[in-house]
Amino acid sequence: MTVTEALNKRSSIRAYLPKPVPKEILMEIFEAAQRTPSWANTQPWEVFVAAGAALGRIKDAAASGGGPGPGGYGGGTDLPMPAQWSEDAKRRTATIGASMQRDCGDAMGQFGPLNAGMYNAPAVIYLCVDKAHGQWSLYDIGAYSQSVMLAAVERGLGTIPAIMLVTRPDVIRKELNIPDNLNIALGIAIGYPDPDNKINNLHTERDDVTTAVRFGE
Repeated sequence: MTVTEALNKRSSIRAYLPKPVPKEILMEIFEAAQRTPSWANTQPWEVFVAAGAALGRIKDAAASGGGPGPGGYGGGTDLPMPAQWSEDAKRRTATIGASMQRDCGDAMGQFGPLNAGMYNAPAVIYLCVDKAHGQWSLYDIGAYSQSVMLAAVERGLGTIPAIMLVTRPDVIRKELNIPDNLNIALGIAIGYPDPDNKINNLHTERDDVTTAVRFGE
């Protein structure tokens, strides 16, 4: 599988089989992702994995809410939510409903319940960054997350990075013994995709690359 093939094959998986991901395979993914570039080789990512009973308690807490957070999400997040989306972002977001109707049909009714249940994923990868680092390290976290998701594709696994996975940082921190000096930056659900659930057929639209790339010559 080439890098381009993995990029085209990767999509956000919202329904998983009830099958655990072996720790050995997760470690293979993290070893591959460790080659991700970072500012001055700081390698600021710190990785925590929730599975089993610990993940079950995190899911229960997220489902129960725990008070309003930024943007109306659960108990809030460690990192601030955007004050507003740009007009281009709003335009792209507005296409999701039509894409779901086209690709998923009546399965689109599962969208909300699956979001609330963390997609029934057997494991969630939490990427954390030291609070002492500035905003530049969030680029490194983003690059590392893409490395993780592409390495997962190569191994027949599905992933989805989602805000719903990090709405209860208090519970996540307690369950995974994440120290207070770390911000929980991102959650990535991972597992074996359910091939029979049409919700996984969703492939959102992408702008024509010529509208996003500008050359100065």
